[in-house]
Amino acid sequence: MGVVAGLLGALDGSVRVVDLTSPLHEGTPILQLPEPFANTIPFSRTEISRYDARGPAWYWNDFACGEHTGTHFDAPVHWITGKDGEDVSQVPARRLFGQACVIDVTAKVEEYPGYLLTVSDIHEWEAEHGALPDNTWLLLRTGWSVYGDDAAKFLNPTDNGPITPGVTVECAQWLADDPRIIGLGVETVGTDAGAAHSFDPAFPCHQYLLGANKYGLTQLRNLAELPPRGALLIAAPLPIVGGSGSPARVLALVDA
Repeated sequence: MGVVAGLLGALDGSVRVVDLTSPLHEGTPILQLPEPFANTIPFSRTEISRYDARGPAWYWNDFACGEHTGTHFDAPVHWITGKDGEDVSQVPARRLFGQACVIDVTAKVEEYPGYLLTVSDIHEWEAEHGALPDNTWLLLRTGWSVYGDDAAKFLNPTDNGPITPGVTVECAQWLADDPRIIGLGVETVGTDAGAAHSFDPAFPCHQYLLGANKYGLTQLRNLAELPPRGALLIAAPLPIVGGSGSPARVLALVDA
């Protein structure tokens, strides 16, 4: 029996599908940049017809949103360091699959919401769970998705800027340099910490990972349902020609 046939057979119950995607709706939190920078529009929709004179047998809508809204995929061209890299339509389909390796820092985030993942955290994970494999999607579990339906708590603005968990500058560069890493997935509004505007360089996950032709996934949910390693992650952005990113459906296959 082939590998694909075996996987299809496993879908009878021995493999479980976990949806890591935040539902997309008008209240979905979006990144808020300070003036004078431009911001994306919120998700919105306009009804075209709903089983009425405009269309008696069908219901459908127009919708509008930014490329980086809700659970979404960051392509390299999103950042200046990746401006000559892939747009979202050019990302090889093979790189939309990978092994999910989940690093859980929820306890540290409970102590301080601005906690930053370090290279030492990754080495400690490897000491317990084994070396990161090739084709790894590193997923940072912070517990932040619990605030995903409350924009104020999710973005957590303060007088000194937003405070949300993320990754140190050193760790972002380490992830970019490590050939085993496909990309970084997080539960927050973006791959960088809320305070990353003040880092040197600013927004290091964008700066380093996208500059290394790697990818980002944001606003993930249900990471608690994944094992530390061994799940198969599938990211499915829209192949927008010239697009810097796209809302995405992100799924994981795990042993039941």
